[in-house]
Amino acid sequence: MAGCGYPLAARWPDVSTEYQSFSEFYPFYLSEHENRTCRRLHFVGTSLGLCWFVAAVVLLNPWCLLGGLVTGYAFAWVGHFFFEHNRPATFSHPLYSFAGDWVMWKDILTGRIRF
Repeated sequence: MAGCGYPLAARWPDVSTEYQSFSEFYPFYLSEHENRTCRRLHFVGTSLGLCWFVAAVVLLNPWCLLGGLVTGYAFAWVGHFFFEHNRPATFSHPLYSFAGDWVMWKDILTGRIRF
């Protein structure tokens, strides 16, 4: 992902790698999102997930949180399976991957990463 300000990790690293911190994990996460369509799908899915979260708070309906997770991951996984052609980091690093979704969303929103 040239020009995004982050060094690239190896393209196909061992998914069993243990990361000591999120800052160590994030370059790997970005390397798994080099395809622009995949990043766009992530951004849309995360944005819709945020809408579901707001709906859950406004409507006091916790089921909306489930809608947000399903919507967000559906968009992301379509991006990985059909455009990026890799295995989502969610399967090997679920918490770091979830945090990575939000940091990448912020980086796209602020222009640090190309939409």
